[in-house]
Amino acid sequence: MTDGPPAPGIQAARNRAAIMRRIRAWFDAADMLEVDTPAFSRYAVSDTQIESFEIQRSLVSQRPIYLHTSPEVCMKRLLSAGYPDIFSICRVFRDGESGQRHQPEFTMIEWYRLGFGLQDIIDDTTKLIEAALGTDVLTENPDQYDYRDVFLQSANIDPLTATIDELTEAASADSELRKSLGDERDDWLDLLLATHVAPGFDNHRLTVLRHYPASQAALARLCPDDERVADRFEVFLGPLELANGYVELVDAEEQLQRMHADNANRRRRNRTVRPHDRLLLAALEAGLPASAGVAMGFERLQMVHDRTDDIRDVITFSFDAEQ
Repeated sequence: MTDGPPAPGIQAARNRAAIMRRIRAWFDAADMLEVDTPAFSRYAVSDTQIESFEIQRSLVSQRPIYLHTSPEVCMKRLLSAGYPDIFSICRVFRDGESGQRHQPEFTMIEWYRLGFGLQDIIDDTTKLIEAALGTDVLTENPDQYDYRDVFLQSANIDPLTATIDELTEAASADSELRKSLGDERDDWLDLLLATHVAPGFDNHRLTVLRHYPASQAALARLCPDDERVADRFEVFLGPLELANGYVELVDAEEQLQRMHADNANRRRRNRTVRPHDRLLLAALEAGLPASAGVAMGFERLQMVHDRTDDIRDVITFSFDAEQ
């Protein structure tokens, strides 16, 4: 996936190395164990917002195998086996993602903290960003909003109760967009977040958006105080998303139900239905400890450090699909 010539910016490579050293030093100071996870997986994620690269023919498997989109499942298996706080820095792969802010191959920083609640893991994330960037200018007193509140303020709509018609009206959708998104509620919410909410976030300090709707819980637990929302958060600088994290779902039965729901969604969208990840379910059944985790895109972090809005400025080789 390294089609293009090397980028001319040697300084970007030096910056990358320096940021990586600071990140590892921060994890070391926190007494966290670095772990290694495989890039190949027997299973693809069922989440309809993420697509995996699939290898149909292989000398080592009679079934399709996949390039991992995250080390999450393997890391949860380690936690279930008794590992302490852990982190991983690795290459991950996502199909259909290429452009100014996305690459199909990129570097992910992922870590897990035992016993952390939502605010604990939010604070942990902003501290790591501060260490990585070498400054507290962006991270001191970040703005923190509940998802519902910021939609009410910025888009004048309640994301938990609004009808599809109300969402399309808020988005000022024309007939073509209405046809494209149909009745996919979370797609409309994602569109409104990108076009009406996130553009209003401060460009000079971090914004934390927390308590996403339960329909966007992914692998997060539902909030104990309000099961309409999940203990999930994202961190932004201006409209640029840097990290996604949550307090982990530890109930295997609920996770299986979510996998069924994901596949029903995939059928409705005419997308490939994914087999249930038995290894993840087995880890939950074995006893995933109470924990919280975060996934952060390293290149997005360096984009902030290097003051660029194009991910291709911070990587040595970029992938550009043939026109």
